[in-house]
Amino acid sequence: MADDYPKVDRVMGGAAGWISIAFPSILFLYFLGLLPQIALGPQVHGIDWVPSLGINLSVLLDGLSMTFVLLITGIGAAVTLYSARYLGQHPDYPRFVSYLLMFMVGMLGLVLADNLIMLFVFWEITTIASYLLIGFNADSAKSRRSALQALLVTGTGGLILLGGMIVLGNVAGTFQLSEILTQGDMLRAHPWYLAILLLFLAGTFTKSAQVPFHFWLPNAMAAPTPVSAYLHSATMVKAGIFLMARMNPALGGTDAWFWILTLFGGVTAVFASVMAMRQTDIKQVLAYTTLMALGTLTMFLGAGTHYAIMAAMLFLVVHSLYKAALFLMIGIVDHATGTREAGVLGGLSKAMPLTGLAAALAAISMAGIPPMVGFIGKEFMYKAGLGLEGFGAFWVTIMAFAASVMMFAVGGIVALKPFRGDLRPTPTEPHEGPWPMLAGPLVLGALSLIFGLVPGVLGYYLVGPATHAVFGEVREVHLYLWGGVNMALILSLLTFLAGWLVYRRHEAIRTRLAAFEARNPVDFDAGWDRLLEGFKAFAAWQTRLIQNGSLQRYMAVTFGTFVVLVGGTYLIKGAFRSGLSLTTEGIHPVQWAVLGLIAAGAMLTVWTHSRMTAVAAMGVTGIGVALIFIMFSAPDVAITQLLVEVLVVVLVSVVMLRLPYLPRRSKATFRAGHAMIAGGMGLVTTFLMISVLATDFDRRLTTFFEAASYPEAYGRNIVNVILVDFRALDTFGEVTVVAIAAIAAFALLRGMSTRRKPEEES
Repeated sequence: MADDYPKVDRVMGGAAGWISIAFPSILFLYFLGLLPQIALGPQVHGIDWVPSLGINLSVLLDGLSMTFVLLITGIGAAVTLYSARYLGQHPDYPRFVSYLLMFMVGMLGLVLADNLIMLFVFWEITTIASYLLIGFNADSAKSRRSALQALLVTGTGGLILLGGMIVLGNVAGTFQLSEILTQGDMLRAHPWYLAILLLFLAGTFTKSAQVPFHFWLPNAMAAPTPVSAYLHSATMVKAGIFLMARMNPALGGTDAWFWILTLFGGVTAVFASVMAMRQTDIKQVLAYTTLMALGTLTMFLGAGTHYAIMAAMLFLVVHSLYKAALFLMIGIVDHATGTREAGVLGGLSKAMPLTGLAAALAAISMAGIPPMVGFIGKEFMYKAGLGLEGFGAFWVTIMAFAASVMMFAVGGIVALKPFRGDLRPTPTEPHEGPWPMLAGPLVLGALSLIFGLVPGVLGYYLVGPATHAVFGEVREVHLYLWGGVNMALILSLLTFLAGWLVYRRHEAIRTRLAAFEARNPVDFDAGWDRLLEGFKAFAAWQTRLIQNGSLQRYMAVTFGTFVVLVGGTYLIKGAFRSGLSLTTEGIHPVQWAVLGLIAAGAMLTVWTHSRMTAVAAMGVTGIGVALIFIMFSAPDVAITQLLVEVLVVVLVSVVMLRLPYLPRRSKATFRAGHAMIAGGMGLVTTFLMISVLATDFDRRLTTFFEAASYPEAYGRNIVNVILVDFRALDTFGEVTVVAIAAIAAFALLRGMSTRRKPEEES
């Protein structure tokens, strides 16, 4: 309940409450004023953000984005008004407002974005904001678990989606959505089309909770009721639906698109409808009906015909209106009675008549009964399903029918049963909710009635332009309440009859579903816990294997990984290039001597058993490299190399004198594994260098630094100028890292109290 917290004396949440109400209200009025312009055609506005990568801060205002913007801001205003009264005296209410507005801004940016990368940024903002909102009651273990689950599922999907966006941007040659949407024929014929489609659908299915990624959404009910109302009706879960609708002109229209979306959407719709009947907490009932709506929307977007797209856009608005109203109504009931259990509630219309009215309006629309707009939405879904061909027509129609029957029954469970009959005893004496909490449900319920009576307004300003944007071309959209006696009307009448029978038997059905669920071994939520436990066990095993405290093991893993990945890629891609003439002709005896010195130092490093000797031998190898630099006219690099080698030998020697004695772990004089890794490193590095030297030298950077070093940085030594001026921040960061490492090493050695043993001298 909202009252289970220490209260702070605030009126409507104080300043935070009024700001939260004003922000979406002003935006709603602003965009409402743009509605006549957008109904005539889309608009694109933007500025450069990262021009070198083709990323712009641009917005695309068309029928689809405008529909979502008005839902986000309009329902957002109702939710924030409700929240100011519902949570206004919560001590952390200002924090709640900041999360909610962050969520709202993320959704607005997502639906308005005309750039894929910009869209992804806002996509992830909604992920993070939803995590904070679901876990708002941080003292609750359930809230923390649900928030983390939502974050991991949708965040993983978001990363997969990013891969799809990058591939799509490269295939299309642009990241601008308004340009990509005109390249549908090219994209559908491209060899990478299926990969792009699957990557995008992975992101949208996790966000919009399609089976088998559905389990996080009912658990998100751990969030405060206003969050649930907002998340389920107009924001978070509709983000995936928006992206599928947005990408329809570019990726839709193929068999893969049709079957993936209709199959997953249909299964999700029916599965969620059945699971809604299983619940006793009416908030959980509504959570599963949201899954039903998301599955239905996905199914009709997959069907892809003009009628199917029009049905999806109409149902998008229908669902948003009744779902927000019902969630807010449940919050009032919970606030006024102290319970949400369907078996406890009854007769509330006597004590809460306005709440009962709001519930009735919303539930009648959800059930699809005329004259509510929900009836029109159901009629057009049936017409769209019947208009398909072959098995697709049967599948879409039967899935829509089954889901609609269940929704009729759920409407009775949620809004009829708690309010009819005699008043039952509840933990708190029932009373009518305050006006800020009643305003939203009543207005949203009234809009469901108004749009049902005058559907032409909704069709002209919202559903029509949205359908044009999603379908990819302008077609006539005509909404009507009465379309005569036809097959769609017959299916509607059958829906009412079947739905009423299910409602009458819902308690028996719930009991049987509970018994089946108890025997069913498939539990997605428990499976998620097992998956996380598996990841933790794998991480622990990996840590024991690699991060075991042995520097030798760390180096072996690092260099071994380099050899396998780089060398393997080298072989698979056939990347070796050799345009060099490998001959000993012209090599001076002095150069041979230096090469011999380097080889001798390397061999001594490998074979010696003394740490000090190995360090000195490595220094010999480094000095030999410095001599080569001198021979080939690079004295500055040679001096740097020489100084580094001397410092390394001196510092490592001093440090080793302070290290504790470690007995030799192995008596073996030759380690085959280490030899293979070292040899592989040498071969891979050598082949890489040969290939690089055989590649045509690109002088663009060289020419730039030659021309700019003195006039811009006032330095004649180009290398120094690059390090100190052109890469100043990089160099500063590197120096900082080295300095911190040196300080940490000094502190570690200073704090060690060790006794040297004679064996250390060896």
